[in-house]
Amino acid sequence: MKALCHLILCLGFWGCCHAAQADLVVIANPQSGIEKLSKDEVINLYMGRNRKLASGMNAMPLDMTAANTEKAKFYALLVNKNLPEINSYWARLMFSGQGSPPMQVESADEVMDIVSSNKAAIGYIERKKLDKRVRMIYDPTQ
Repeated sequence: MKALCHLILCLGFWGCCHAAQADLVVIANPQSGIEKLSKDEVINLYMGRNRKLASGMNAMPLDMTAANTEKAKFYALLVNKNLPEINSYWARLMFSGQGSPPMQVESADEVMDIVSSNKAAIGYIERKKLDKRVRMIYDPTQ
C-alpha cells in the first residue's frame, strides 16, 4: 500500500512537471516567412550555433531573464539543462569570443511586443498568451 501511494505521488508530480513544461511555445512575427521550426533548429538558434533564419535574416532570439520560471522550463525542455549549466555554456562562448547569449527580456508581454514588431525576432511564451500578433513556429508537444 505504501509503495502504491508513493507511485501515485510520483506519477502525479511527473504529470504536473510535464504539463508545466509542455505549455511553452516558440513564436515569430507572422511576416517573418517562418512557418515552422524543428526542435534542432530552435536549439541551434538559442544555443548560438546558427545566427540566421531560413529567410536569410539575422535571427534575434529573445530570452527571459532568470527571474522568470519560463526560462528554466524552456531550457529543461529544449536541451535538458538547468540555468546554471546554460549560464556556464554562455560564459565559455563569450570568453572565447564565439558568441553572445540571446537578448534578455523581462516578461512575456515584452517578448510579444518585440516579436510582433520585428520580423527577425523569435521568442518563447506560454501557449495561453498566444494571440494574432504572432505565429507559433515550434510546439514541443508535437
